[in-house]
Amino acid sequence: MKHFTRITFLILLLIPMLTVAQQNEEKQVKKTFDDYKSAILNDKGEEAVEQVDTKTIAYYGSILEKVKTADSLQVDKSSLMDKLIILIIRHRISKEEIMTTNGKQLLVTAIKMGMVGKSSVMNNEVGAVKVNGNFASGELLVRGQKTPLAFEFHKESGVWKLDLTALFPAGEAAFRQMVKQSGEPENEYLLSLIEMTSGKEPGADVWVPTQR
Repeated sequence: MKHFTRITFLILLLIPMLTVAQQNEEKQVKKTFDDYKSAILNDKGEEAVEQVDTKTIAYYGSILEKVKTADSLQVDKSSLMDKLIILIIRHRISKEEIMTTNGKQLLVTAIKMGMVGKSSVMNNEVGAVKVNGNFASGELLVRGQKTPLAFEFHKESGVWKLDLTALFPAGEAAFRQMVKQSGEPENEYLLSLIEMTSGKEPGADVWVPTQR
């Protein structure tokens, strides 16, 4: 009986400690997003990139490789968002910079050039957070309203990092709907969008590998 009482006491003692630890993890997850959002809104690309995970950096590394080596057929077969990013980079970033940068620095450059715009975070917040080991998800709130989407985070070296790629599928679907509603062929729409945002008409070289 005494043994049972001790176990019960320990359980009751541990529950508040575990709850506090869980709440602390949730706060850290939200802080990661808040720090990322603040950096984006204040044009601090280097600080924003410090909040994202290795999966995100690897994605931009793979994009950089396509920028260097993918021919027009390979680019055209890419997802809509990948295609747009590849074309924009070839259009707006010099060959010298492309050939000497890496995935992390490419993301910094993209943020500084407005390719990762302030509108992507301005009205967004993280709502309820669920933590499961080194993975966490936080519901996406837009202007304080719940959405069916969620941010994802990974704990790397004891620090929570934001996975930007988690929302790419939803972004791809929304982007495809925009293209459809425009009534334009996909590539024409993308080139028009690039010209509108850069103020310069893209040349045929955006379809050509940078590394030649």
